[in-house]
Amino acid sequence: MSPANTFALHRFSAYALSVIPLRDINPTRSKPWVTYIFIGANVGVFAAQLVFGEAFGRMLHLRFGVIPAVLSGSVAPEAVTLGAYITPLTSMFLHGGWMHILGNMWFLHVFGDNVEEALGRKRFVLFYLLSGLAAALGQIVVDPSSQIPMIGASGAVSGVLAGYVRLYPHARVLTLVPIFIFLQFVELPAYIFIFVWFAIQVFSGWSSLGGVGGGVAWFAHIGGFVAGFALITLLRKGRPPRNRRGSSRGTSWLA
Repeated sequence: MSPANTFALHRFSAYALSVIPLRDINPTRSKPWVTYIFIGANVGVFAAQLVFGEAFGRMLHLRFGVIPAVLSGSVAPEAVTLGAYITPLTSMFLHGGWMHILGNMWFLHVFGDNVEEALGRKRFVLFYLLSGLAAALGQIVVDPSSQIPMIGASGAVSGVLAGYVRLYPHARVLTLVPIFIFLQFVELPAYIFIFVWFAIQVFSGWSSLGGVGGGVAWFAHIGGFVAGFALITLLRKGRPPRNRRGSSRGTSWLA
């Protein structure tokens, strides 16, 4: 099974579609070390796939990717090993190609630092992993009989986007927007950018029902986003609010 046939949360074009974030105008005071570690771990695993070749990559996808039929009980119980139950976690660190990992890691780079600073490092780890687990559950519920491995960090990153828009809805996002044959740089409020992105996921997921979704696990994106939107409020409780020059409150309405 080639990476192209893996039911991956992948393709940068499918992830961002018509809008690509270049950066947000929402500075942080601290280094987002956890975000860097997550990016480094994903890049490291992908580099190992490149070094050891396609057969090694296929083995990783089959062994450590989420196979909905296994976790939903659609296959014979004797075929399910204890290790299968850790795949919702391990699958978050696997990617099917360059565009897959570049898209996921770029979105995490743009939006992860602010969410990490707002939650604190320990809570951000929990937030990210729980969003990824919810993403896997979302896809399993929709397609429980699928035996195609599902891989990628997109579900966890979708949770980060939800957390970001919940915390900083008016922060500005410098966005590359194709208008006919021209590319335009536009500053959009985060709530417009992210909810347009989410609407695309919902529409694409609805359109994919009954099929394989073109190789993209749309309902994992949706599941991760919904979980992130709920979790951010729960995990933010008890954290002191940001009080600094250049906060999102001070920059959110800049044109």
